[in-house]
Parts: sequence; structure tokens; C-alpha cells
Amino acid sequence: MHKLIELATRQLSDYKNNTPGTWFAEPVFDMNINLSYELQDTVTQLRLNEGDSVAGYKIGCIGKDVKEQFGMDGPIRGTLFSSELFSNNAVLSASAYCNLAIEAEMAFVIDEYFQIKRVFPVIELHNFIFRAPQKNLPELIGNNGINCGVVVPVQEQHRSIKDLDRLVDLSLRINDSIYSTNQLWPIDGNPLGSLGWLQENLCSYNKKLEAGQLILAGTTLGLYTVREGDQINVKLNGEEILSCLIQ
Repeated sequence: MHKLIELATRQLSDYKNNTPGTWFAEPVFDMNINLSYELQDTVTQLRLNEGDSVAGYKIGCIGKDVKEQFGMDGPIRGTLFSSELFSNNAVLSASAYCNLAIEAEMAFVIDEYFQIKRVFPVIELHNFIFRAPQKNLPELIGNNGINCGVVVPVQEQHRSIKDLDRLVDLSLRINDSIYSTNQLWPIDGNPLGSLGWLQENLCSYNKKLEAGQLILAGTTLGLYTVREGDQINVKLNGEEILSCLIQ
């Protein structure tokens, strides 16, 4: 446990210094899946001790494109923090991140009965770096799914769960390049698949969801690096829902 707290302290320091995950370049002990989740959760507790709060969770490494990019299969869970939620039309500094990359994906919010309340697309931010000679799940999990924030649309752009069958196309535009998918939900073709998997994962580590939390369901699109000057827009069924600018 002492070693884990020591490593978590280093992980958080590296993250703050924009050099995430340096330990994984030369690990001094084997990191398995269970230990990597314990590491993630220990870093989370350190952040909570500093006054941050858990905004929700992400599910990652599940879509075909991302699995091919990473060379490994998920799903994996990451933790989202309130201090890293950004509003629509956010202006983000590329220099604040380590090889910034983004995903467009569907997300949802749960109510007090742990039912899906609203669904909507988000832009997930990542520090796209792996230190180990070969990408691996423990490094991905230990680095919190390489998440470093989420751009979320205003509530007026959220959709009711009743509209689910009418949501058929998610598209991401980075400058003049467009990526789209009609597979909005990677687990079982609906958000309940993501919710069920996440609840099981959290239960395995003595954690549970709370009302109002944000859940990122994963994406069938890829992970795309972005740089200064890039304009990012996300549409749902052809309607622009949110955007951000990298400067």
C-alpha cells in the first residue's frame, strides 16, 4: 500500500507537470489490471483531498478504430473530475496538455434511481502518450484512460432517453476533415450496455455511481490528435451540438 500511495503521488505530480505517466517508461514492479485500477482510484482520492470532485466516469478502448490504434481491447474505466469539465465553445490551450487528442462520443447523465436521464455528445480530451515500449491496458488504466477533460454541451442541447431511436448519426469535424458514425453506442448498441458494464466494474472496486454523474459511453470513432489553430465541431443527426477551439 505504501508503494501504491508513493506511486499515486508521483502520478499526480507528473499529471500536473504535463508529463503524465513517466513511471511506466521504466516500471520497477509488475502492474496488473487490478493494481492499475487501485492506482487510478488512489490518485482520485488524492485529487479529492485537494478539493476536486468526481463528475462521473468514462468507458474507453472499446470502438474498433481505437482498439486498432492502441493494439488492445477494452473496455476500461476512467474517472472524470469536475475541475476538467468545459462548456460549449471552450477555448483550450494546446500547451496545457501532452500531445492533445480528442474523441467525439455519446454520453449520458443518470438520475437518483440510476436510470438514464439525458443523452448527448461530448468532446473528450486526452493526453495521448504511452511510455511503455508496447501499449498495454495497465498503463492505460493507471493513467486514467489518458483522459484530461471533457467539453459538454449546454443542457438545452441534451436529448431525452425517449429520443434514443431517432439519434442515428454522430459526426466530428476537425477543420475540413469529417469523421462520422451511425454506431453511437459501442456496447450492445445502446447506452444501457455501457451503464451495466460500468456498474459492474465499479462494484468490483467497492465503488458506485451517484445521481447526476456524467457517463461517457465510448466511441466507435477514432482518437485524433489536434494542435494549435484547430477548430472542432460535433453534430448529432446533422445538427451542430458543441464545439471548441485549440489555441
